[in-house]
Amino acid sequence: MHEAGIWTPLRQGRVADLISDRILEVIANEQLRSGDRLPPERELANLLGTSRPSVREALRSLQAQGRVEIRHGTGVFVADPATTKSLREAMAAEEMSLAELFDMREVLELPAAGWAASNQDEKRLNKVREAHAALDAAAAKDPVDWEELQRLDAAFHLRIVEAAGNRFLSQTLGVLQEMLAKGMQTTLQIPGRMEKSREDHQRMLDAVLSGDARAARRAASTHVRGARKAALARIRDEQEKLDATAQGDA
Repeated sequence: MHEAGIWTPLRQGRVADLISDRILEVIANEQLRSGDRLPPERELANLLGTSRPSVREALRSLQAQGRVEIRHGTGVFVADPATTKSLREAMAAEEMSLAELFDMREVLELPAAGWAASNQDEKRLNKVREAHAALDAAAAKDPVDWEELQRLDAAFHLRIVEAAGNRFLSQTLGVLQEMLAKGMQTTLQIPGRMEKSREDHQRMLDAVLSGDARAARRAASTHVRGARKAALARIRDEQEKLDATAQGDA
């Protein structure tokens, strides 16, 4: 059931336009995010105090703008921003090299860590704490569940991005999730990398919680660059093995 509080009745004006404006306002205020489902047409009409045809017209207009996606038989969902869509498509087409991927992680994660430290949003910082505790517990298991560890590692980084409170960064969370997943597949099982990653994460957590933006950015930079170095070294090792095998078969 959707909360009625965010869908208050409309003021006077062209009804379809007012419905569109209200939906965009809800999205802008982060009460709905990319991938979230809107209330069903009938329910939304009741919540806004308008007719279903007007709701339908507004949704079609928003779909034409690329702001919502109408999936017949499933519902209406908040669409990814065009920037997110193009980034995801580029990644799917493997147009980004691993080095470029880590470049983008630096662009996104360093300022996010600094802003998270500066903002001190207690509710979001609690989620950072919880994510770190879950990740640390998973890393201490024997044997390690690598799939679970990868998921929790990504979740920790994403909670920091959310704590930054920046709307553009929030809109790129899906893309960042894919970046993190790809990078972690390349680095997590490298001998010694998990231990170093745990140290980095603790420094990031301490800096963010203490409100030290500079230290938070520095800790994030150390972590991302260490992961980059490990990932690229692993790729080079794998390529050398392939080359050696090819020479042996020649």
